[in-house]
Amino acid sequence: MKFKPNASTVSKKENAKWVTFIVLLTFFLSATLSNISSTILESAGLAISFLILLIIIIIGIIFDIIGIAITTAEEAPFHSMASRKLYGAKQAIKLIRSANKASTICNDVIGDICGVISGAASSYIIITISKTASLTTAAVAGFSLTGLVAAATIGGKAIGKTFALKYNNYITYKVAIVLSVLSGRKS
Repeated sequence: MKFKPNASTVSKKENAKWVTFIVLLTFFLSATLSNISSTILESAGLAISFLILLIIIIIGIIFDIIGIAITTAEEAPFHSMASRKLYGAKQAIKLIRSANKASTICNDVIGDICGVISGAASSYIIITISKTASLTTAAVAGFSLTGLVAAATIGGKAIGKTFALKYNNYITYKVAIVLSVLSGRKS
């Protein structure tokens, strides 16, 4: 049995522009966030460094949840909400209609950047520990922290995906409201 590819509504030129935008956004966002986190980690103590690492992991998980929710949300309820002039409903429809872009930004750009930066933050913490600890302690701390960060990220995203699939419309609507507020939209 042969399957036909889905008809694309996006031209190759538009797709090339989108990919270029994403690559540039990823580069500049990653470089900026890496610089900010490195600067903060250099002046922070070990406890604050762990807190920053946890925040980076949580941000990655939250954006993974948002990307999954928007991708799986149903458009029909939002048309009903938009007809009743509920704030954020039109923005939710726009999000759902551009789910591929929202998913790319949330899951791939922000999620992957958080993954890379959490790895860098972990390395910085391990280096800080190794300056005052024995070689064995530093090695154990390195293996433990790497495993812990990976487990927290993957476990958090697994739980988050279940949550996103269960509450996809609710999450999409709340994100749409936030985006509407940030953009200054009236409805």
